[in-house]
Amino acid sequence: MSPLEKMDDFFAVRVDGYDEHMMSNVERASDFYAYTASLLPKAAGSKVLDLGCGTGLELEEYFGLNPDAKVTGIDLSEAMLNALKAKFPEKDLTLVQASYFDVPLGENVYDAAVSVESLHHFKDEMKESLYRKLRTALKTGGTFVLTDCFAESDELEKEYFETLAKLKKEQGLSEDEFYHFDTPLTVEHEMDVLRRAGFRDVRIDKRWSEKTCTVLATV
Repeated sequence: MSPLEKMDDFFAVRVDGYDEHMMSNVERASDFYAYTASLLPKAAGSKVLDLGCGTGLELEEYFGLNPDAKVTGIDLSEAMLNALKAKFPEKDLTLVQASYFDVPLGENVYDAAVSVESLHHFKDEMKESLYRKLRTALKTGGTFVLTDCFAESDELEKEYFETLAKLKKEQGLSEDEFYHFDTPLTVEHEMDVLRRAGFRDVRIDKRWSEKTCTVLATV
């Protein structure tokens, strides 16, 4: 297998063809980006947090529905954020280049949060910590809209993490860095993590394929 790439490096070298790749190669991507955006608040001035915003494929759809939304986007990749900024020079965008695990999100700030095809790289304990922080950052009644790929079974979930650990050991890689290798939880485990983090209403809103779902979690 090829050497693992650091997460930000992986996306930096692929930014130019990223949008086309996602829309052409990910099953039903054009449908789920549009649908995810449709679940976000439509009121002018709504504050939305986008975790792993990348080039903003979901935001292309969202700004069409709510051109006056105020969006904060967090992403590791400077190249991806630069591409996003170039798309929407006139929009109310606050972009943060960092790990969303490290960025303070505040308290009672956002009307909604969204993440699309970003969170399938991390362990449940990391996600629980992030989701607790996210729950605190959302206003009462606020919703987290998560569209992502998920492991098809407990056995596959375990295999993904074991394979990543083996590759890191073989390649002498740090445990403190993020590398691009998919380690999705099952959707059931993902929802369990959200519930442990304090979200009160967690459900699958729509299934797009065998692997991809949209999950809603409400504060």
